[in-house]
Amino acid sequence: MADELAEILKEKAKQAIGVHSSDLNDLSKGIWKNPQLNFKETYAHELLTKFLAEHGLKIALDSVNQKPKVKIVLLGTPAEEGGGGKILMINNGCFKDLDFCMMVHPADIDELKPPCLAIEQVKVTYHGHSSHAAASPWKGVNALDAAVIAYTSISALRQQMKPKWSVHGVITEGGVKPNIIPDRAQIQYYIRAPTDKELDVLKEKVINCFESAATATGCTVSIEWDPKRYSSLDTNDTLADLYQANVMTLGVAFNPPKKELSGSTDMGNVSQIIPSIHVMYGIGSDAVNHSHAFTSAAITEIAHERTLIASKAMAMTAIDVLCNSEFMQKIKKDFDRTHSL
Repeated sequence: MADELAEILKEKAKQAIGVHSSDLNDLSKGIWKNPQLNFKETYAHELLTKFLAEHGLKIALDSVNQKPKVKIVLLGTPAEEGGGGKILMINNGCFKDLDFCMMVHPADIDELKPPCLAIEQVKVTYHGHSSHAAASPWKGVNALDAAVIAYTSISALRQQMKPKWSVHGVITEGGVKPNIIPDRAQIQYYIRAPTDKELDVLKEKVINCFESAATATGCTVSIEWDPKRYSSLDTNDTLADLYQANVMTLGVAFNPPKKELSGSTDMGNVSQIIPSIHVMYGIGSDAVNHSHAFTSAAITEIAHERTLIASKAMAMTAIDVLCNSEFMQKIKKDFDRTHSL
């Protein structure tokens, strides 16, 4: 009976998404044409909330007489790229009392369980003492030298780093004039690792590089870590398996990936407190994320079609869980198992 109800609801969900295909495409195009930065997504917020209000937050389940008693929550999550919007939402109780969470993300490939890494950002500022670089260089304390030494020390550290550890940075300030010894220099780095524990180990090694560079040059150093660390993504196996089974009926097969993704997301933080999936779905282009080519590909008709498929697969997966309590039990067991390690 549960399986029969699930199939009825899945058909209703697919039909509802298909009916609104054109409206959803217009919604996507509106946001695509008006990109906004962290915590300034006012246009997208207004457009999305207006769309939802006009449709009365209607669920596909509304048209079915026999349906499970559930609460479905749609959360808009701003500032994923560097702002840690979901982390702030966690801290403010937005995910309280939820049983599981799902989201999908466009990419150049289909990947069911992307290995998103834990990441922490840091800004390091060196302070020295300026002096004329030709007339009296011995009176100066070169902050740029400290930044360069830190940069090269981290480059040397890479030889001893684990394969999935990643450290990348830039020198954002390096002085004003060639004939003035810089009294201030700044570098910014991202450090990544597969787990929070490994990130702590890597972080200590990187800090040693920052501090030793200050000691070597006689500078002082200020190390400012972003308080919003992105945790690694813990994909729930049961949810992922259900999503895979559903999306296969829509013509998508998850083949072994040709490359392994190694980005980071604040959805990782959500997955550490609630059973979650964060599926990457291909939009019909080989262009990689965060490139001009990917931006162009994201507005194509095939990208829209792939987005609708991913949306249907999420709805179908949720219906499986809502109609069969055994799935929810398995989801919880998976979550407890991975968080007891």
